[in-house]
Amino acid sequence: MSRRVPGLVLGLVLLAAACGRLTEPADGGTGPPAGPDDLLLRVETGGGFVPVGSSFRELPAFSLYGDGRVIRPGAQIEIYPGPALPSLFVTRLTPEGVRAVLDAAREAGLAGPDRRYDWPVVADAPTTTFTFLDGDDRHVVSVYALGFEGSADAPRPPGVTEEELAARRDLTELALKLDDLRGWLPAGAIGAEEPYEPSALRVLVQPYAGPAEPGLEQPEVAWPGEEPLARFGQPWAELPDARCGIVAGADLGPVLRAAAGANELTPWTSGGARYLLWFRPLLPDESGC
Repeated sequence: MSRRVPGLVLGLVLLAAACGRLTEPADGGTGPPAGPDDLLLRVETGGGFVPVGSSFRELPAFSLYGDGRVIRPGAQIEIYPGPALPSLFVTRLTPEGVRAVLDAAREAGLAGPDRRYDWPVVADAPTTTFTFLDGDDRHVVSVYALGFEGSADAPRPPGVTEEELAARRDLTELALKLDDLRGWLPAGAIGAEEPYEPSALRVLVQPYAGPAEPGLEQPEVAWPGEEPLARFGQPWAELPDARCGIVAGADLGPVLRAAAGANELTPWTSGGARYLLWFRPLLPDESGC
């Protein structure tokens, strides 16, 4: 199994009330209390050369919410074809743990102005984006090729200032800390990790063209949703002949159970036709396609 990719979601910290939401701004924060599903901090990586299906299923490496929940991808099984459903886990931080994470985000420079850091000597690398909600203020910092800057004695590329290089290293260190919360948070500040149960799925539907290689044929699975796949969702502008829609409510349980036994090459049948499906669990602050 592979380790998670470091990622960040941080937000404004508030003290916990009996109802389980954070009710007072953390030191340095302003504005109204965060609701349970309000995003506080997020780290997500995207771009570079990746297949359409992989980019559709990309999930933030770290998301922190107003009630202290942290949602992160789990270890991925290194097999092909991989599972249809990506692995996600949730844990909960105490108010003390949330404060520590938010303080780390501020120390790494996320409370400053929106900005982007480039790395001109690398091509086709992904970009890591940090989104930090500090009270009423939303800060977005993007770093192309995060982690490529190397050690403190590595040479600085032309066009990158000393300040930019130092900022990139601070953000790389923050990403690594967020990937290892138990290694530095106070004792008892982080709860047990459990599988994340989404309240909705984003689904990309394509006509099934068969496996790319002989011998990878998969058993068919009947689509259990009420809406036939030919009419499911709306056309998806990023890919011809593709549709994107949301599964929620009464359809969610049957679709989750069917997807749990499928993989990324499974042919799904609906209305006498075969389709290829990509599943993306929606996080608490997300909606739609």
